[in-house]
Amino acid sequence: MEVILKQDIENLGLTFDIVSVKPGYARNYLIPNQLVELATKQAKEQRVAVLEKLTTEEAVIKSAALVKIDALKSISIKIEAKVGSGGDKLFGSISNADLSEQLEKNGVSIDKKYIKIPGNTIKNTGNFIAKIRLHREVEFDFSFDIIPDTKE
Repeated sequence: MEVILKQDIENLGLTFDIVSVKPGYARNYLIPNQLVELATKQAKEQRVAVLEKLTTEEAVIKSAALVKIDALKSISIKIEAKVGSGGDKLFGSISNADLSEQLEKNGVSIDKKYIKIPGNTIKNTGNFIAKIRLHREVEFDFSFDIIPDTKE
């Protein structure tokens, strides 16, 4: 079932995105909470009209997103985490909130809802890639490392 998002929804999309969701999820949660509307022909036409009105505002948001992406390109993140005796399995996990916190410490403020980690959490050490989506047209694959905590 195709729907148009009325607001940003974590792990689904940004405002005015057209996404495909399961019918039960749309009927039982998204539509009753007024988070989406059905993607009818009329709704799609209205979406295009609203997006045309917002083009100047969108240009400002897009340029700010590109500036953040340029800042991300120069950052190297290594997140230290406690590991088990095997040396690579973590106690707990690393999530998009942890990555957002580390980016904040390095001077780039990105809300966790814009960060998508495959599988939502990381439970091993190694090199990983998170998709950072700051605008519907601006995405960046950010590479970071999870290393064993050396403070023990």
